[in-house]
Amino acid sequence: MPEPDQSVLARRKEIIAAMRAIVPASGAVIAEEDALRPYECDGLMAYRQLPMIVVLPDNTRQVAAILKYCHENKIRVVPRGAGTGLSGGALPMADAITISMMKFNRVLDIDWDNRACVVQPGVTNLGITRAVEHRGFYYAPDPSSQIACSIGGNIAENSGGVHCLKYGLTTNNVLGIEMVTIEGDILRLGGKGLDTPGYDLMGIITGSEGLLGIVTEITVRILRKPETARAMLLGFPDNQSGGDCVAKIIASGIIPGGLEMMDAPAIRATEDFVHAGYPLDVESLLLVELDGPVIEVDHLIDRVGNIAQKCGAVYSRISESEEERALFWSGRKNAFPAIGRISPDYICMDGTIPRGRLSDVLTGMQVFSQRHGLRVANVFHAGDGNLHPLIMFDANQPGELERAEAFGADILKLCVEVGGCLSGEHGIGIEKRDLMPEMFTEDDLKHQERLKLAFDEDQLLNPGKVFPVLHGCGELKTLHARAIAAKFPDIPRF
Repeated sequence: MPEPDQSVLARRKEIIAAMRAIVPASGAVIAEEDALRPYECDGLMAYRQLPMIVVLPDNTRQVAAILKYCHENKIRVVPRGAGTGLSGGALPMADAITISMMKFNRVLDIDWDNRACVVQPGVTNLGITRAVEHRGFYYAPDPSSQIACSIGGNIAENSGGVHCLKYGLTTNNVLGIEMVTIEGDILRLGGKGLDTPGYDLMGIITGSEGLLGIVTEITVRILRKPETARAMLLGFPDNQSGGDCVAKIIASGIIPGGLEMMDAPAIRATEDFVHAGYPLDVESLLLVELDGPVIEVDHLIDRVGNIAQKCGAVYSRISESEEERALFWSGRKNAFPAIGRISPDYICMDGTIPRGRLSDVLTGMQVFSQRHGLRVANVFHAGDGNLHPLIMFDANQPGELERAEAFGADILKLCVEVGGCLSGEHGIGIEKRDLMPEMFTEDDLKHQERLKLAFDEDQLLNPGKVFPVLHGCGELKTLHARAIAAKFPDIPRF
């Protein structure tokens, strides 16, 4: 991480006073060490750092004033949502102001005619669905942490969830945002319409991990709940046949509402915790949800059942009620805490691979497991190839954290090697930052950095995240036409 700026630390009392003038509400500026402790990390708890101070604004005007002050005084800023992120994206800095957005927790407007909902970034993911479900609507992206994670954090990481295969990630379900730049300017991008003219700046902000600005309002798309939804549990004798079934379901033209896969260690840990009725004598388990009109769902269940049988399924069970369907999903959504019951610590990875390479990558993980001497359980969004290996370790044992990190790095390198990428929905943060050169060339990274610097020339927003080394504007000079001609002499000139 960047070294703390001692000149900023020397002005800490002055900065605290300035923040209290901008945000005068009682308790809105946190400066005492014990009170700062809850903000020292996010969901990646292996890394901790007390922030210089924490500020909790409650309106856009205050956010703009804070960022303008920080820009004028060259003070670093770390935006924070609910703190459930798993890549260290909200890790504080000793010389930075952490801005918590959790007072922005209101649903501002529900537009039933346009099927849109305007919310503040501190509203939980599940809170949006709860606000509209009485009229038969819901918000589609549903990360496992949806009961706690904020929609602002979902924007930062471009979160997905178990239903993103059919209904898309956050970026596919956000219509508009209000954001504040580091200079304190308030911008509005998009709106309730399906598309807006000009560059897709909203697509740039979604997934930008707090490096470009702070989002203060979000317009999301809400959908009608399907007429019916049913879930299938399909068990297989090995990971190869389970992976083959995933590929063949998609290849047949069926796009399930959800298509998840778990390996044997994850199945056993989850069943012991949730008692969802998962079979314990299979090596891989698919959870397939089909939704839509009743007649269509019944037809698709038959088709998926036939595909599974041809792939060697040894277990099949179909939900017969909404309660049973919810129970099936309860097991999957509680897989992470289930692993927490059997291991003192774990790291959840987030690589994405082509569906056809599932069994190859799972085999590679077993090799890595033996190499590093650590257990791994796999729970993942099989339909879109988004893996969530859970590497189990004990941080109290010397060297185990380092071995777990090396294990995770090997998994992510393998994901890139087979044609995948470093992250599907958790973001890069600090966890995967130093692996970015595995996927991007130096020129690739420099172009991304130029975009970052266009929004934040002084690199004050969430420094130390995403980029292994962040260059200044002077180091990223434009390549002139003559240089391009020399570098690519075969390109015709006009």
